[in-house]
Amino acid sequence: MRRPRNPAIRAIGLTSALLGAVLGLPTTPAEAAGATLTVNVAQPFRPVTHVAAGGLYGLAENGRPADSTLLPLKLNSLTQPAPGVGQRPNGQPPGGDSLLVAQQATRAGAGELIRMPDIYPDFPYKWVSWNDWLAKVDTMVRARLNATTVTNVIGWELWNEPDWTWNTSAAGSFNDGWTRTFRAVRALDATTPIVGPSTSYYNRSWLSSFLGSAKAAGTLPDVVCWHELGDPTAIAAHIADYRALESSLGISPRRIAINEYAATSEVDVPGRIASYVAKFERAGVEMAHRAFWYEYGTMNGLVVNNNQPTGTWWLYKWYGDMAGRMVATTPATQTGLDGFASYDSTRKIVNVVFGNESGTNTVRVTGIGALGSSVRVTLQSAPAGGRFTAVTAPTTISTSTYAVSNGQIAVSVPNMSATSAYNLVIQPVGGVPSYQQRYEAENAAVFRAQRLTGSSASEGGYVGRIDNNNGNHGTDSYVDFVVNVPTARAYTMTIGYANATGATATQGLAYNGGAWTTVSYPPTAAWGQFGATTGTTVNLQAGYNVIRLAKGSPNFAGGTGYAELDYIQLT
Repeated sequence: MRRPRNPAIRAIGLTSALLGAVLGLPTTPAEAAGATLTVNVAQPFRPVTHVAAGGLYGLAENGRPADSTLLPLKLNSLTQPAPGVGQRPNGQPPGGDSLLVAQQATRAGAGELIRMPDIYPDFPYKWVSWNDWLAKVDTMVRARLNATTVTNVIGWELWNEPDWTWNTSAAGSFNDGWTRTFRAVRALDATTPIVGPSTSYYNRSWLSSFLGSAKAAGTLPDVVCWHELGDPTAIAAHIADYRALESSLGISPRRIAINEYAATSEVDVPGRIASYVAKFERAGVEMAHRAFWYEYGTMNGLVVNNNQPTGTWWLYKWYGDMAGRMVATTPATQTGLDGFASYDSTRKIVNVVFGNESGTNTVRVTGIGALGSSVRVTLQSAPAGGRFTAVTAPTTISTSTYAVSNGQIAVSVPNMSATSAYNLVIQPVGGVPSYQQRYEAENAAVFRAQRLTGSSASEGGYVGRIDNNNGNHGTDSYVDFVVNVPTARAYTMTIGYANATGATATQGLAYNGGAWTTVSYPPTAAWGQFGATTGTTVNLQAGYNVIRLAKGSPNFAGGTGYAELDYIQLT
């Protein structure tokens, strides 16, 4: 959010270059050339979940931006304002109410964090009184609980940037205020995860005080959150330091959200964003959201004129194309050239997105022996055109055949611009299926269930504990698959599953918000052991569709028994 910056920034010893980035001033991109990014396809480290495909105030009421611009991005999650939003960002009218945009977010497969202090109109927030705040908390939580068709809320963010927006003189210490607010939310809502403290930057001493107080009070956040608004080079160190702090305090590992990332000088620069995404993926962040600086309802500058992509949109589109597992990328340093990569072994396709360097550089890809003795390599680029310039398509730089030697290739990328992003697609020379047929459950949008690992599972992962169907749709368990098919027709959908209940289990099936049918899962030998399949038919439209498999969901009577999901396959 465009805002006055925290005076404490001056006290933490930032370099002038980093300070410029934090303040949104123009900075000089990396200039050194001749760097190498190493991708090890044989070293997967997590399922593809599109961790950093999200934004603060990304959506606005009345379908802004258009669904057609969201579905290709495979959005992970969003941070949206509180129900009854009063916040007037940059003087704009209040908008983006989390409950009012929930249906569109759900259509795109995105979860929502609700930023509670955005009930206030001003930023920095103007504190009124504890009676006022607790009354507002009560109103917001009840509004959420009463919105019985909203299923995608994944967290309450209790405050935003308390390290400089919390009025200690009027409200008392933030640590005590956190505890009061936490307990007020939990008195009404016992299950929705609580997110915080959402500081404006990573500050170990501040977090240490907060976590120690919250642990003593029994009010630890379910998801720990802070912002990375100035320089991606420190992200790995921040997360490693946080994990050490957590351990030293005797706190079990929390999930991590960075729900604002990238300064004004970076957020519309796809080469720079590639560096952020790479570091979030490697560090194990669960979700990360593009910072809000300008207009809401544009996915933070990814969409112009409501339905046209900007240059940076293409980086996220390439990210959305990733499936299977994220694989290791190793930059020479934390500055300059960096990127992130995936491997879908079911299609034998490698995707690498990279940038943040100029000149001639090299992407070295190892562990690709399974693709054959030679591979086809396509290289594309997307420019930093800003948030008002539509870019109808990326530029294809080259399509070449490379001989694979010792399971690896080295791709030289000449004339790189540090502000552009680049996409490398590697596949067998014989090609891959004309459309993605298999969709892993662990790659999908998972709500109130759990991604798990198993040696017999496709791509080594599956979704289990799809358990909830208690009449409260806000706690329903379901999995949403965003799929893309070439033609409108009936497709056979094969589902890989496990069901060790000893009896047939059922789940609901619906797609594109349509009518519900029931899928049956006969019993299998054991939990977490896969090979069994069941099948059905789905009538899909050409392009993107959202397929839901649910234990519970609005307008569905509910599933029976229990089943774990490995994948769906469309043929």
